[in-house]
Amino acid sequence: MSRLSQVASLLLLSSALMVPSVAVAQSSSSSPVPPTGDQVQAGAQTVTPGQITTPAETTIEEQEVPDVSIPGGGGDIVVVGQRNTNVARSTAQVVSILSSADIARTGEGDIAGALGRITGLSVVGNGFVYVRGLGDRYSSALLNGSPLPSPEPLRRVVPLDLFPSSIIASSLVQKSYSVNFPGEFGGGLINLTTKSAPKEPFLSVGGSFGIDTETTGRLGYTYYGTKSDWTGFGNGVRRVPPLLQSFFDSGKRISDPGVDQQAIASQLITGNNSLIQRNNQIPANAAALLSGGASFDAGGATLGVIATAGYSNKWRTRDIIQQTANALDLSSTNRDFRRVVTDDRIVVNGLLGLSAEFGRNKVRATGLYIRDTLKQARLGLGSLNSDSPGVSFLEQDSVWFARQLIDGQLVGEFHLSDALSLDVRGGYANSQRDAPDEISFTYARSNKSADPYGQYFLDTLNVGGNAGTASIAFSKLNEDLWSGGADLSYKLFPDLTLTFGYAYSDTNRRTDRRSFLFQGNSNVPLGVSLFRPDFLLQSSVINAFGIGLVNNEGGNPSYRAKLRNHAGYAQFQAQITDALSVNGGVRYETAKQTVAPIQVFTVNPTLPPATNLNRDYFLPALTLTYQLNPEMQFRLSGSKTIARPQFRELVFQTYYDPETNASFRGNPQLTDSQLYNAEARYEYYFARDQRISLAGFFKRIDHPIETYASFDGNNVTTSFANAPRANLYGAEVETQKYFDLSSLPGEFFASRRAVVVANYTYTHSRIKVGPDDPVAAFPLSVTLANQLFRDGTPLTGQSNHIANIELGLEDQDNLSQQTLLLSYASMRTTRRGPSGQPDIREQPGFHLDFIAREGVEFEGVPAEIKFEVRNITGTKYQEYQQSGDNRIYYNLYNVGTTATLGVAVNF
Repeated sequence: MSRLSQVASLLLLSSALMVPSVAVAQSSSSSPVPPTGDQVQAGAQTVTPGQITTPAETTIEEQEVPDVSIPGGGGDIVVVGQRNTNVARSTAQVVSILSSADIARTGEGDIAGALGRITGLSVVGNGFVYVRGLGDRYSSALLNGSPLPSPEPLRRVVPLDLFPSSIIASSLVQKSYSVNFPGEFGGGLINLTTKSAPKEPFLSVGGSFGIDTETTGRLGYTYYGTKSDWTGFGNGVRRVPPLLQSFFDSGKRISDPGVDQQAIASQLITGNNSLIQRNNQIPANAAALLSGGASFDAGGATLGVIATAGYSNKWRTRDIIQQTANALDLSSTNRDFRRVVTDDRIVVNGLLGLSAEFGRNKVRATGLYIRDTLKQARLGLGSLNSDSPGVSFLEQDSVWFARQLIDGQLVGEFHLSDALSLDVRGGYANSQRDAPDEISFTYARSNKSADPYGQYFLDTLNVGGNAGTASIAFSKLNEDLWSGGADLSYKLFPDLTLTFGYAYSDTNRRTDRRSFLFQGNSNVPLGVSLFRPDFLLQSSVINAFGIGLVNNEGGNPSYRAKLRNHAGYAQFQAQITDALSVNGGVRYETAKQTVAPIQVFTVNPTLPPATNLNRDYFLPALTLTYQLNPEMQFRLSGSKTIARPQFRELVFQTYYDPETNASFRGNPQLTDSQLYNAEARYEYYFARDQRISLAGFFKRIDHPIETYASFDGNNVTTSFANAPRANLYGAEVETQKYFDLSSLPGEFFASRRAVVVANYTYTHSRIKVGPDDPVAAFPLSVTLANQLFRDGTPLTGQSNHIANIELGLEDQDNLSQQTLLLSYASMRTTRRGPSGQPDIREQPGFHLDFIAREGVEFEGVPAEIKFEVRNITGTKYQEYQQSGDNRIYYNLYNVGTTATLGVAVNF
């Protein structure tokens, strides 16, 4: 399992400079119109968001106000200071906004990566955003002001790496709570706004090609699957086999009389879905994008349309060390494996937006489709030192995870009069996750000279001492989410605006997971156990030796989860004096959340416990903004918010996460967390688009949901429980500064400026556990919280230090940008240690990226060329336990340096 040397990696990286490829960015040759006085109003009025433009369309000084779609006040943004177009400065709350220009500067392909550059935000795993050290459970995500369902079995929040940056006009991150947003607000809220119809017609065609020094052209593993797997859809071969589907429909258990186990098993394993193959030349990454839009005059209205379609295919190979400890001081290992994992990730997306503007009114319809497919092959070699000393194990897995999101929204923003505005919205979204043919094989080699087969790997199908195993699982998730709301704003006085709103959401999820072990017997010759997977479980072998199936769910296979939420709020925005403004209100939310097993079997239906949470809350919020002078202001805010358990955390069923190589199991006895939030913030805007801010924040959390780990055989399983309470506090500082370079000699600097954007967040948290604090951790018999949690330990996922620095050059007259991006996050706990061992921690470390964008013309047609290099520092991924000098690596692997060169042509 050799890997190429670092020298070869550098040669691969340098060769990328010679390969033409692509970037995906919307642009147009037209010149935009800067915001007029009608678009930006003074005092306590509103800013009407302008159309998003990118540096390809406009000079830096002409960029317009970002398009931000939020509930309340007809979609407008409340301005509390003097007249300006800086949205983050003008809003009543503490917000950070990434416009499409900001996203383009980071060069990130998905919105999760771009959000990682915002102060206090870090991205963990598959696009889950942590705000100020709080886990993804404490963040909410909206699309155009409406909630989103998640295709992830483990979470109710949507992973933001699903959203390509090419379809997003802006991303708003709000860190101080306001009552027009859902009450599930801990660290912050992320509202994505999709692109709407442009003022000028455009058509953009692009594609990309890139390499990864740990993957491209190197050894990896894959399996055939189907010949159309490259599309992300397959060709239907992965449907549940007919005999197995008939068995599911019968309501029987696999051990019931009359179930033909051999006939069912004979249809499950083939060479296409189970045979892992070497690939010594893993392909390069590629992507393509097509987008276009136009607006039309229709009498007294302007009609618009925008459409995008995108495709990407990315490969990643990880050579991972995975261990678990066999002693409290970590002096010896139990599981000790080296595993090579190759991912082929295919993303297909499309967006269609229609809009109509008449006067100051706007109606917008948006349809979004995203399909994100992961084809993964894993091959691992290692040992289980406590149970089988001296024995080597070979584990192989082939899986297919298909996530899909369909979202349709209709939003209306109406200005009924100068004083009255109405915002209405409705949406339906469906998310699905299909994981057919999760196939795993374990072969064992005794390494004993007295054993005639001691030098060979055998799979005896769960028979004998050092038995190998084979298993297959089928899982599905389907979630429907209906949502709607209305917000009415009335300007009672010139300096006082009242807003009343109602929001409704209804989420309905069903998850199914059926898993089986293939069961051998003493009739199977050891020679047959040498066969490769598709020969070992071919129909003739299964029928000749009576190989059967054993249920391997470890709990009930099917669950129904529902969350129905009604909310109403009243909010006011008051300009008390020329310098002091106040935004406040209260939100009332009532929600019923249920997670219950579905009776699948007709015989002996013993069901796990259900969860039924029926709670209502009054959630107040208040923010004061005091303008010290035209350039400086001070904010003070306080609020109460909540965090509900996520669906999968309530399901007593084991789930394997392919990203972290970890198993998770839910706890049906979880309950809501309540948060009390306070923040003070100083802001100094010393020049246009230049600022410095300093903030301090505090949160008290009652009953935070925390993870803990326990041993399940030789594997570590992570579960969830409510800790008694926790405190979190911290500070953050951010600045953005431009330096005019036109005075430097040379034509290159004549229209250029340098930009420095830097932010740093310090966060400290402590779980508080008393000697008599109770805990509920089904199915464990523990009753005291100190049996699972240690007093004074930090919250899961919280880094003490997060920092980002952007250093760039940009042309103020044309598209030409060169940017260095440096990010850092300090150590954070991912899981509590099992059986009294030290906690499992992750060390994100430093990451350095470089992005260059250049506007050019081909035969008079404008285009953009982009070159980017990611993880220049070659930072490794490290997740480990530490006790003195002893260290156990749960996951350790090299993260490749990636290089991409691209072009987008704009007509």
